[in-house]
Amino acid sequence: MEMLVDVFLLGLLVATAVAISSTKDLFASIMLTGLYSLISAAFFVLMDAVDVAFTEAAVGAGISTLLMLSCMKLTGQYEPKPHRHRRLLGLVVVSVTGVLLLFGTLDTPNFGDDHSPIQDHLAPHYLTKSMEEIGIPNVVTSVLASYRGFDTFGETVVILTAGIGVLALLGFSPKRQSDDLDSLVAPMHHQKILRVVSKLLIPPILLFALYVQFHGDFGPGGGFQAGVIFAAAIILYAMIFGVHVARQVFRDGAIRLLAALGVLIYGSVGLLSFLSGKNFLDYSVLSDTPQHGQHWGIMLVEMGVGITVAAVMLIIFFTFSARVDKRERDGDENQRQ
Repeated sequence: MEMLVDVFLLGLLVATAVAISSTKDLFASIMLTGLYSLISAAFFVLMDAVDVAFTEAAVGAGISTLLMLSCMKLTGQYEPKPHRHRRLLGLVVVSVTGVLLLFGTLDTPNFGDDHSPIQDHLAPHYLTKSMEEIGIPNVVTSVLASYRGFDTFGETVVILTAGIGVLALLGFSPKRQSDDLDSLVAPMHHQKILRVVSKLLIPPILLFALYVQFHGDFGPGGGFQAGVIFAAAIILYAMIFGVHVARQVFRDGAIRLLAALGVLIYGSVGLLSFLSGKNFLDYSVLSDTPQHGQHWGIMLVEMGVGITVAAVMLIIFFTFSARVDKRERDGDENQRQ
């Protein structure tokens, strides 16, 4: 039965991928991409990778779909036809890349090999020693926030860098007059059903984000997923009631400060442990017992991750919204001229 479910989901993935590559409608492509991520999340659940499925559903089917929808107004709904076709060049590039990837897999262990290095060394240690050394039930959180703390810190810095890159490429939004604020990304407040449903859903979404943030020690979740869910709720509110309304609460300067603050919180925890005579990101110095110290350290660094992720998602959305506003105002000025 499980094999049939796997084959069915794989068939859906292939059909969705073919539909994405063949359609010229960008709106349909965005919806299909979200569907592809949702099916992938179902695959991860079947493989007992619930944390990965949670992340794929929140990021791929959730926040990414909202961000791409907000950006679509800059491009139009349909993909333009290319003036010149270079299919041969594209085929050569894809073929060479595929050959290199296949060559790179020759030295890797066979898929599912019980005697691969990760199965002989890392996995047994994490599974058998995690509760004793870290003291939390969720092994995934132990690996990401403690054993692999350096890597997760680097990923958080990369997220902050992505937000800085968006600001550098698209420019910092200028100060607007109050009359200009009403023209930001098509508010849908005139749709009564959307208004009522969003008012009912947004508070539970925010509450669920807090639950995911502080429940990552015991179940799937953590700062990354919580930050994405929190940002998705704010973006949904902005799309329904208008970006100018959301900006009255979430100011540009405050969001940028929060994006950097999350990384600062994460790095400060490591610096504190380093100044206390331990290794960087060794949380055992944060409390009387190593297990309690690990718990406090993981909670603080996950909070830093959640703050940075949520702030960067909002930076990306508001920056693209400002570009849409500038494009619309420039078009209006050209028409008046």
